[in-house]
Amino acid sequence: MTTEQRAWPTGRWAWVAALSVVVLFALTVADLEQHYYVELQPLIIGLSLARAFSLALAWFRPRMALTTSLAVTALSAAAGGAVSSSEPWPWAVTAVFGYSAVLTIAGARGLSREHLVRWWIAAQLLSLIAYVPGFDFSYTNWASGVVMAVVSAAAAVVGDLLRSRAEARQRLAEQEVISETERAERARLQERARIARELHDVVAHHLSVVVVRADSAPHRLADVPEEVQKEFAEIGEAARASLTEMRRVLRLLRSEERQDLEPQPGLDQLRDLVETARQAGAVVEFVAEPLDEIDPAVQLTAYRVVQEALSNAVRHAPRSAILVEVRRADAHLQVKVRNGPSATPVPTTGGGHGLMGMHERVELVDGALSAGPTPDGGYLVYVAIPVLEEVAE
Repeated sequence: MTTEQRAWPTGRWAWVAALSVVVLFALTVADLEQHYYVELQPLIIGLSLARAFSLALAWFRPRMALTTSLAVTALSAAAGGAVSSSEPWPWAVTAVFGYSAVLTIAGARGLSREHLVRWWIAAQLLSLIAYVPGFDFSYTNWASGVVMAVVSAAAAVVGDLLRSRAEARQRLAEQEVISETERAERARLQERARIARELHDVVAHHLSVVVVRADSAPHRLADVPEEVQKEFAEIGEAARASLTEMRRVLRLLRSEERQDLEPQPGLDQLRDLVETARQAGAVVEFVAEPLDEIDPAVQLTAYRVVQEALSNAVRHAPRSAILVEVRRADAHLQVKVRNGPSATPVPTTGGGHGLMGMHERVELVDGALSAGPTPDGGYLVYVAIPVLEEVAE
């Protein structure tokens, strides 16, 4: 279930939203005064304020705003008929667009598709109730109900699309956070590996030299007193103990103990990954051959490479065309992610850990990766992973 967002717009959209409320109030006053038999001026002002209030309330309480908008329409229809048969009734022009605007905002604020449909049906039921016997049909414009049905349906569709786009952007942002987390984790592991190499190449080497020299000193030196031989033996023993502890530390530094309890993504999930990028506004073409019996480690590597390359393309070359190709050729799984030049210059940020991480992943499965700019100003990531040894399920 989507959590509804409850906040007034920010920036220039805050002024647009406020101006819309004021304009709706003014138009509703003019509409009721000129086109309907509503004799009491305070009633006109009250109904107009309530309709404008429903539009403002939609940003904070979508359901309450929809209820208020429907109630104002019903009260306006009951308060006075249209001045002529050419005027819409019971749905005035301001009522149609006011309710439709509230419906769109409610969808954008997280109201689910099922709820949008229910509120659209509620509006149509109001039209049917207004047309039942007991009302004066002499000045009823039957087309107003049809117009209301079409316009509000379009508003519900737009609201649902805005909600879907917001959810897609949120999922892409979450994937970006995951990628950043993985990059930070890889950088941390690389630093640990560097420290381990330094300890192994420097400290452990010198400790080994100490052990050898302490053990061989009594044999290399003449007339070594017994006390000195005992001292050399203790030095050698201490050095060996330190060397054993050092090796334990090295094993800990080089360990990558991770509990991967959830199923890891593979080639079958690539289409979902591409679709998520498309929903967020990216223009992605996906070309893939049916691939069976590929090692899960190879599939995971290919998925992570595409995920990272897509993330980089969206971040560094927004609104550029992206091509993702996955096929098998010459006993290799080939993955290509190519994007065109960016429509707008984007400053380069980050330390390059993403590309480094892709290299490490590919090398673990004996693959090769190349990445670099293309002649047209775009960028290409190419990976070839051997798949000679297939894993049969």
